[in-house]
Amino acid sequence: MAAGLANEALTVECLYCRGNLRRGVVPFTLDRRGYHVTWDAVPAWVCAQCGEPLFDAEVVDAMQRTLSALDQQSAILAHAGETGSES
Repeated sequence: MAAGLANEALTVECLYCRGNLRRGVVPFTLDRRGYHVTWDAVPAWVCAQCGEPLFDAEVVDAMQRTLSALDQQSAILAHAGETGSES
C-alpha cells in the first residue's frame, strides 16, 4: 500500500495505454542461469485495459532477493555436479 492510503483512494495510470491500474495478482515466469522460476500470484497493479502489470518496489526487492539466493544455490549445485561431490 502506497503512503498509507487505502487502495480505493489511489489513482494509478498505466505507463503503456493510460488505462486505470487496480490491485491484483499476476503470474511471473523467468528463465535464468540454468533454472526456471514461476510464481503463480505476484501482487501487482494490473491495467484494467491492457493487462500490463506494474510491481511495487517492495515486491521487486523481494523477487530480486529470492533470485539472488537461487543464483547462489544454483552455483553450488553446478559446482557439485562438476566435482562429483554431494556437498
